[in-house]
Amino acid sequence: MDVRNISDIAPVAEHNGTTPVWYMFPPGTMRDITKGGSLELINEFEIIGGGAVDPHTHPTHEFYYVLYGKGLMIIDGEERDVSQGDLVYIPPNKVHSLVASSPHSPIRCFCFAVAESGAGDINYTEH
Repeated sequence: MDVRNISDIAPVAEHNGTTPVWYMFPPGTMRDITKGGSLELINEFEIIGGGAVDPHTHPTHEFYYVLYGKGLMIIDGEERDVSQGDLVYIPPNKVHSLVASSPHSPIRCFCFAVAESGAGDINYTEH
């Protein structure tokens, strides 16, 4: 499972040295695997304490960045604890789910996805 945490990444001075940037994926490193794809979505979501995302798949390269809270990320049966500052990469067509770790505390994530070339319309409501 590909999970990267911001605390493990040294900043790079960009924009003529005026801005520190923490590259979770350096420029160009995702180009080959997402070639021909398109930006499918950008969102922010929250799972209530004790809740979970229903296990599902779709033809996208999906990324969850944990803004706050703790959870259990499950991708194709592999499990890993995730928390604030983690970026999770979910490859296309892999069954995935996220479970809030505490019955009393939510986990909130920023998400974006790149659809595979030719994916067509994707239903995120029913699966």
